[in-house]
Amino acid sequence: MFIYNTTTKVDHSVLNKWLQCQKKIYIPEVMATGFFKEHHFYKLLDHDDNEGAIYVTQFLVTSKEDYQLYLHQCAPQLQQTALEEWGDKIVSFSTLLQNVQ
Repeated sequence: MFIYNTTTKVDHSVLNKWLQCQKKIYIPEVMATGFFKEHHFYKLLDHDDNEGAIYVTQFLVTSKEDYQLYLHQCAPQLQQTALEEWGDKIVSFSTLLQNVQ
């Protein structure tokens, strides 16, 4: 099992709108691609959020191949949409994690 993990710092001026968009639009769109089995959405608590709140979105994927397909087929459009909607009000980075039980 792998986790596609995205950490995002969100400017307070757009926070409520961004949260609603994540819950009602972005996460459902990513799940609708069919590449991911489940998702988790967290708020980072152990940090100074004067410059923005930090959230982590995780999508569970069963194979690196599905992850790569998602990156090539779906991610560019979703990233472009986020850039157009939020501009410099959010800063994100993504990583791929592997479960090592």
